Amino acid sequence: MRRARTNFGWPLLALLLLVACGPAYRGEPLYGPLNVSDPQVAHGEQVFDAHCHQCHPGGDAGLGFGINDKPLPGWLIKFQVRHGLGAMPSFSQEQIDDEELDALVAYLFALRRHDSAD
Repeated sequence: MRRARTNFGWPLLALLLLVACGPAYRGEPLYGPLNVSDPQVAHGEQVFDAHCHQCHPGGDAGLGFGINDKPLPGWLIKFQVRHGLGAMPSFSQEQIDDEELDALVAYLFALRRHDSAD
């Protein structure tokens, strides 16, 4: 019996590879300190520190790619956290629940857009 082939994974893989090839921020943010006064962003920072910082210190490249400058939409970030990609492990609902995952995405968006106007 022959398995049907799908090409669903190729466009997603190509998108992720293109996004991953961008430059990683190094050290100080480009636009000043990150404002974590929003409770969801502050909670996301805690989730990030507990689960992501080891491989992506401060959002920069470390063991993994830099993630503080990747223009991925929220749904794709959530998909990657839940399913992993390459060397990145997957994180189950028990490890990072949906509320924490939403907060993590909010924190990653805040890392991406913070500026001196904060």
